[in-house]
Amino acid sequence: MDAQSRGQSDGIDPADQWVLNPQTGNYELRLDHSEGQSPAAPSGSAPTGGRRRTAAPESDPATPDPATPPGPRSGGRSRNGGSGAQRAEVPGQRSRRAGKGAAATDAAATAPGRRKRKPKKSGGKKALVWTGGVMGFVLVGGSIAGYLAYEHFNGNIATIDVEGAGSGGFKKDQPVNILVIGTDKRTGAGNEGYGDKGSVGHADTTLLFHVSKDRSNATVLSIPRDLITDIPECETKTDSGTTVIPGTQQVRFNTSLGQDERDPGCTMRTVKELTGITVDHFMMADFNAVKTLSTAVGGVEVCVEKDIDDPKSHLKLDKGKTVIDGEQALAFVRTRHAFGDESDLTRIQTQQQFLSSMIRTMKSGDTLTSPSKLFKLAEAATKALTVDTGIGSINKLSDLAQELSKVPAKNITFTTLPVLDNPAEVVKATVVVNEAKAKPLFAMMQNDVSLTEVEAKEKADKKAAASKQEELLKGDKADPADVRVDVFNGGGPQGSAQETLNWLQNSEGVLKSSNKGNAPANVSKTTLEYAPNQADQARALAEMMGLPASGLKPGTEDAVGLEAMTLTLGADFKGAGVPITGPAKTPEGVQKVGADKQVCSK
Repeated sequence: MDAQSRGQSDGIDPADQWVLNPQTGNYELRLDHSEGQSPAAPSGSAPTGGRRRTAAPESDPATPDPATPPGPRSGGRSRNGGSGAQRAEVPGQRSRRAGKGAAATDAAATAPGRRKRKPKKSGGKKALVWTGGVMGFVLVGGSIAGYLAYEHFNGNIATIDVEGAGSGGFKKDQPVNILVIGTDKRTGAGNEGYGDKGSVGHADTTLLFHVSKDRSNATVLSIPRDLITDIPECETKTDSGTTVIPGTQQVRFNTSLGQDERDPGCTMRTVKELTGITVDHFMMADFNAVKTLSTAVGGVEVCVEKDIDDPKSHLKLDKGKTVIDGEQALAFVRTRHAFGDESDLTRIQTQQQFLSSMIRTMKSGDTLTSPSKLFKLAEAATKALTVDTGIGSINKLSDLAQELSKVPAKNITFTTLPVLDNPAEVVKATVVVNEAKAKPLFAMMQNDVSLTEVEAKEKADKKAAASKQEELLKGDKADPADVRVDVFNGGGPQGSAQETLNWLQNSEGVLKSSNKGNAPANVSKTTLEYAPNQADQARALAEMMGLPASGLKPGTEDAVGLEAMTLTLGADFKGAGVPITGPAKTPEGVQKVGADKQVCSK
């Protein structure tokens, strides 16, 4: 009996094998029937509050195949612990891959160096150790409470090595940036009629998920696929080695994936160049993800302001609230002609509505208290998911999930990259960045500023900080030509002092500035030290750099002669011309919606 069919030999659904452990008060999935068990946990019910429109009849993709273990995906991706061939598993053994792309065999199972199964803990035979979430927005939606089959789910996950494209890994005491990518590739059963028939798998839907350092809030930035931008040079790794793919200028953003064999690492690099935000990890899924995940949670409630019958996407909905899953859920997030001006920008807002509702469903007690739903959700998510190798295991995904699931739905804000119609086109088909609105939005995310007021205390702290800033900045400001400053790099990227010097002299007119190289010691925050008689210069420089009040360090003795102020760039320095602290509020006119709000599509 293999790892996937373990516990199913009698036709029993694994979701029905959850039992209550009276010692811990938790439900557990018992894989050994030799001991007596408590009654199984009851299944949860589907979401209420609206009509339900089910998908077309098809086999349930969220239910594991009892006969066939998960196998490796093609295209340079790997499966963790997946076996390409079915075999009988001797009790006490774990299946493992004999090599990259090779099927596990009985010989491999007994090969020297094979990892041994850990001894069972006394007092219980737990083979289930994961308490994490499931993917991107679903990870934030809620951590899965209970123990899940580690070997089984670990074998579902596909990975791609994009080393060098991101930060190298998230840290628990720092903000987290996850890039969630939905491709238009026609993979998976029943998806032959979707997307572009010849698509190599472009970035059809892209969301940058920024979670704050204190995990109190998150901002989800949708990037339009038809955005005209530059795609930088990037490296991709295949079985035959590393390939450098040349960059391209002024092309659609969605070609950052798939085109010229670009992998998700190329999309990560494109997002970094576009936003100035370094992505920690990526998560990618195809059309099946929406179908299987929406089915696994028992359906997702959506709202529309009119009856919908779209022959192109095959979406059919009655006016009002409806619970959808499967094919209808996919039709809802894909339709371009059912709502608004029928543009991709309107479709983005429809997708945000759907994801917000899924987050609310994930966090509902109806889901979190249903072992059956949790099992199916984890099964659907891990099968639909392709991630970078940095989080390519259940343990690592669990660590990430536990961090992201701390964010309450009311503090998750969806927004869209501000854009304008492409002025180079007569017939409008693409868009360009609206720099005036996008730069402040990027600065907010770079500086971990929430688009949502989180707590009353935080609001009071911001008000106090703003008051202090106003006091320090009151008074005359020196002319840029009279500002004298020495620039040190105390924690910014290599070359930051020279980059800042060039910006000050060429863009701001601060000609009396000097590059002093590296600071004596690294600092976490950018600071400006100045004498009392240099206050007007400090006010001018602080305004140019968006330096917060906490970064201004006035001295007690006046400067003498040509003595300059000291600017030390810290680890919070994001680049010359990028404000050290972001705006206090979202720029006017930027679209946003909270994940706790239900919005009816028009």
